[in-house]
Amino acid sequence: MTARGVPGLLALALLLAPAPPGASGEAPYWRDAVAGGALPPMAERLPAEPLAVDDGRELGDYGGDWNMLIRRAKDTRLLAVFGYARLVGYDADLRLAPDILESFEVEDGRRFTFRLREGHRWSDGHPFTAEDFRYWWEDVANHPDLSPSGPPAVMLVDGRPPVFEAVDETAVRYTWPAPNPEFLPALAGAAPLFPYRPAHYMKDYHIDHGDPGRIARLVEEAEKADWAALHNARDNMYKFDNAALPTLQPWTIANEAPARRFIGERNPYYHKVDAAGRQLPYIDRVVMNVVDSKLIPLKTWAGEADLQARGLAFGDYTFLKEGERHNDFSVFLWRTARGSQLALYPNLNVADPVWRGVLRDRRFRRALSLAIDRREINQVIYYGLGVEGQNTVLPASPLYDPSYREAFAAFDLDEANRLLDDMGLAGRDGRGPRLLPDGRPLEIVVETAGENPEETDVLELIHDSWLAAGVKLFPKPLQREVLRNRIFAGETVMAIWFGSENGVPGADMSPWELAPTSQQLYQWPRWGQHHETGGAAGEPVDMEGPARLMELYARWRAAAGSGERRAVWKEMLEINAREVYSIGLVAGALQPVAVSNRLRNVPADALYNWEPGALFGVHRPETFFFVDGDNGRP
Repeated sequence: MTARGVPGLLALALLLAPAPPGASGEAPYWRDAVAGGALPPMAERLPAEPLAVDDGRELGDYGGDWNMLIRRAKDTRLLAVFGYARLVGYDADLRLAPDILESFEVEDGRRFTFRLREGHRWSDGHPFTAEDFRYWWEDVANHPDLSPSGPPAVMLVDGRPPVFEAVDETAVRYTWPAPNPEFLPALAGAAPLFPYRPAHYMKDYHIDHGDPGRIARLVEEAEKADWAALHNARDNMYKFDNAALPTLQPWTIANEAPARRFIGERNPYYHKVDAAGRQLPYIDRVVMNVVDSKLIPLKTWAGEADLQARGLAFGDYTFLKEGERHNDFSVFLWRTARGSQLALYPNLNVADPVWRGVLRDRRFRRALSLAIDRREINQVIYYGLGVEGQNTVLPASPLYDPSYREAFAAFDLDEANRLLDDMGLAGRDGRGPRLLPDGRPLEIVVETAGENPEETDVLELIHDSWLAAGVKLFPKPLQREVLRNRIFAGETVMAIWFGSENGVPGADMSPWELAPTSQQLYQWPRWGQHHETGGAAGEPVDMEGPARLMELYARWRAAAGSGERRAVWKEMLEINAREVYSIGLVAGALQPVAVSNRLRNVPADALYNWEPGALFGVHRPETFFFVDGDNGRP
């Protein structure tokens, strides 16, 4: 399999093509820097073969700020998510195609050759070459101080890493002993694998390359434990928390925390052009204002965001539509593709031994699922527009089977009570709840990130029907990081979180969410951590069903073709449906997207999904533009 970018002659033609009326080849943002000699002209900043976005969308004008609202300083990572510059990325049809790469070739599913774009540069103007890949692989991913657990799990096949080759200055190759079907999708993810680093910048912080005395001074100034901690703090390509770290994304970060307002500035060396050969992005700056999550709908209503979806829920739609009459924006409803909009995650790795025994009994998980009135949730929260059922693939997926979504999803209090009685949980205390085997009342604290009122509303509805089955529910809002740390430590009995990210997979997409492959899967975080770290942390799987899922996951990774992968998917989906490791509620919720009426190239009907899609990323935000150019930037 081979994929290529724009041919050289076409790229040259694009550079020579006339710009649309009223626009010039050089972004006005850089004219003074170019005129003063501080920055080369556009033609010298682009790769020899830039990637041309020539898919029929409107040619735009340069200028303006994209104002968005974020919940916390850590959300500067959205510059990497929305920017969506990837070695390979998903196109509008969710097919993988070269992006940063000029081309890639895959042989036997195990040998991957990447060809870089000649003349491609980092945002600081330094060449982007094979050395950046070598540095990450040899000096970061395989350095015992920087990566004590070794390379990421996706870089291992049967526990074995690839042979890495820097073929020449603009080509690298990875060769595994067996197929690695997860490698390319990992590069295209919303939070992707970055198998490269700006070596010219990071070497100054690496003990094997930099000045030891200078590094020691920097460690002390930054109050870090050692050079490795300093290196890792300066190195995160995803977090966008280091303004000095060069990037390949369309916007760079101009300031760091602590701050309440963060600025993303256009990358002068970005590798994409429009159909007229003009360098993207069109928008000069991304302005991210930190506000309380509860204020995001109100501030969006007031017109303080030019393009906003995060922090908005379907329940805000009517309120936002009313705001259209007062402010200059429109509200679109985009389709989501999670397996369930929200899902409950019984923590099978909970530290409490009594709760661990109860949660690992499939009868308990089935009973909780049967005691949920999904129709009521759908009508009250989603106006009846959702798809009721378990956390599994959606009808749009070629792997869909209605039995997966229907498994233990009917509202049946009689059967729920029978299952709980059958478990021996028939005892009650004077207040009504059943009793756990050790005599404690059967009271489940369901922990939430406290960011979405939708979670609270859903839990209130579940509370009433669970109580009819003798189960008392207590919601507990927490900060997101606190919630995650409690789940990872085994302190959380149950959490509510989004359902599986990819509800529309094909057989060749990874089934990693169906098995304990990651600490981020809240139904089995300790098992996932054990897998991610190669056994260095976490706990080995000690339960029959999840162990079988891990066997199937390994089989999928080693499969020779789509037919065998489809068979693996089918069995994994069947096991998850039968065992109810997560409890889905309603899928197919619509996502409100508030869009300034001055903003163009934003689709009115589109998919809004984290994986695959990177939310706005797959829709190419670098091509969004304001019809009035400068939209009032101070």
